[in-house]
Amino acid sequence: MSIDWGELITLIIMAFALGMDAFSIGLGMGMYKLRLRQIAKIGLTIGVFHIIMPLLGMIAGRFLSDNFGAIAGIIGGGLLVILGMQMIWSSFKSEHGYRITPVGFGLLIFALSVSLDSFSVGLSLGIYQARTVVVLACFGIMATCLTWLGLLIGRKVQGMLGLYGEVLGGGILLVFGLKLLLNI
Repeated sequence: MSIDWGELITLIIMAFALGMDAFSIGLGMGMYKLRLRQIAKIGLTIGVFHIIMPLLGMIAGRFLSDNFGAIAGIIGGGLLVILGMQMIWSSFKSEHGYRITPVGFGLLIFALSVSLDSFSVGLSLGIYQARTVVVLACFGIMATCLTWLGLLIGRKVQGMLGLYGEVLGGGILLVFGLKLLLNI
């Protein structure tokens, strides 16, 4: 099995876009002065959820692709456009719904809420028959690393990049959605 560098680079960029949500939230959460052990646990949990959610999305996307063909491709591109616009829009709201404490059950709810958008992206990638293992590895590793980075920077910097991180992530997903819709 040869490496398709174009696909790999595209998946890394998409993983980065999805991970920016976790990064920006990690920036704010890092202001809680979490211990390094807590930071490690939060990052790993979010990384696992960024594997589970796109896997579920890819399974659903492959089903749609096998049964609905070209219409499924339009749906996949449209989902990425909507998700990108939603991320950009939500970054400008004054309130973010991430007031959950990242401990125990609260950590699971937090990780689920941060990784929900990766389900939609997984759905789109499933429709386009992307390589499952490569997608999940990129998404999981990127989400974990960006969460850790956000939490660590948040400990040092009191929330300077939060808004811009989410806007950047949303913009990347929007562009890839348009690319899929326009077959560029």
